[in-house]
Amino acid sequence: MSLLRTTRWSRREVLKQSGMISAVGAATSISPALAQSSPKAPTITHHGTSTDNLFTQIGVRPIVNGHGTFTIISGSRSLPEVKQAMYDASFYFVHLDELQDAVGKELGQLTGAEWGCATTGCEAAIALATVACIAGTDVEKSQALPYIKAKDQVIIPKHSRNPYDFGVRMTGAEVVEVDSPEELRAKISKRTAMIYILSGPAAEKGPMSIPSICAIAKEMGVPVFVDAAAEEPLNPNIHIQHGATLVGYSGGKCMRGPQSSGMLIGQKDLVRAAYFQAAPHHNYGRAYKCSKEEIMGLLAAVRQWYKRDHAAEQAEWVSWLQHIESRVKGLPSVTTEYLHPDDLSNNSQRLRINWDATQLKITGTEMIERLDAGTPRIMVDGGSGSRPDHMASSLTIMPYMMAAGEDKIIADAVYALLTNPGPYANPVVPSGAPAKVAGTWAVSIQYSRGEGEQHFTLTQSGNDLTGTQKGELYTTPLKGSIHGDQIALNSDMKVSGHSVGFNFKGIVQGSTISGTVNLGEYGTATWKAKQA
Repeated sequence: MSLLRTTRWSRREVLKQSGMISAVGAATSISPALAQSSPKAPTITHHGTSTDNLFTQIGVRPIVNGHGTFTIISGSRSLPEVKQAMYDASFYFVHLDELQDAVGKELGQLTGAEWGCATTGCEAAIALATVACIAGTDVEKSQALPYIKAKDQVIIPKHSRNPYDFGVRMTGAEVVEVDSPEELRAKISKRTAMIYILSGPAAEKGPMSIPSICAIAKEMGVPVFVDAAAEEPLNPNIHIQHGATLVGYSGGKCMRGPQSSGMLIGQKDLVRAAYFQAAPHHNYGRAYKCSKEEIMGLLAAVRQWYKRDHAAEQAEWVSWLQHIESRVKGLPSVTTEYLHPDDLSNNSQRLRINWDATQLKITGTEMIERLDAGTPRIMVDGGSGSRPDHMASSLTIMPYMMAAGEDKIIADAVYALLTNPGPYANPVVPSGAPAKVAGTWAVSIQYSRGEGEQHFTLTQSGNDLTGTQKGELYTTPLKGSIHGDQIALNSDMKVSGHSVGFNFKGIVQGSTISGTVNLGEYGTATWKAKQA
């Protein structure tokens, strides 16, 4: 699969290049600075403190992670062996085709698959698996992507639709949803390139379980990809045992490899075809460049996974939760419970702390905001409670990516806020008659780049609002309230694979409304509306 570019050199160019190489070699041999950068350099060391480090120096606040392996907060804390492997790899040049073949063979041996491949995250593994199933290593079909393809459909069970199936959609493949074995059989055709399944509780039982789908797929000659991104890579691999052709994992979650790494394992010819479609080859996946440092970092993480004492890790995580629990359990109204994982993803117990905010004077959502704003900055795995009608509050802590000693930091911070929360007041509800907003509204949303035109149709009953949000492409129900001139509207817009939440707040001024809209992970925007 080598893609070496042939270049014609003149004798003068050869002599010029050899002279340059000789000069560089001479400089290297006499330069102390360069000599110190030899492959035998000492192990890299950590510099910085929690308040003074390379992030704080550019104005970014690091997080004490009681939340888990989420990409938005930079995934996991890589293992020392991973850091060392990436550092050592940086000193050498290697041929990437040769490297991926050598690593692919070992990843297969480690995981119990025929072959493996390092990718730039599990999303890249999804996309590369898709194009491998569409075009294989056929050069002409590869070069025609994403526009011309005979196999242009990927079947996804309805229980497996999710935001990450964007990896399928971004290749230009048409997604075909199915909800029963009969429908699956009926919709498999010559256009079917692959079946994609998201691993999880919904895919473990019933007529549309992974084994059931794989049996039908095998009978009809269609490859199956299982998205097991956050799962533990057990050996024997449960998905391959169930009949899956390919399985994708994140390297930067439980394996604690490079955050931007992933692993594709399974049938050798398809795994190698997926790499054929990726960088350094000039095919569809040229953008999915996996560096030698990431490849070797991933390999180090996978090797360590099968050496780590997972029972001891679980016991340590529970001990951290027990310390936090012991710190707060004697406070008025506080109760605790342990939440157990229901699958191989994020496989760790979590601690949920429950309390009555009417007694302790702070809700779970207020606690989350205070922890995030504090020093050190702490992020936890969710909370509940709001004023004035939902004062039963909770906070959940996930120890999965915590380090030793951070249990004490979290315990002290939570205890301090539960015992000394400071003043909080119920939100002020505007008085007076609610503005009249029933009817149709032309809505303009000003994003940070671009403008969206929507229409709202609202029905009003006193302070309560219901209606419809007709977007540029999607339509969804609206629900909200109006108090005086202040309006709040919420929707959960179903898009392909998942949903986008819109939380509108605004001020009504006669036949116009203006305000802001919170879009969750997609940021905020401003909006204006004019009554039709």
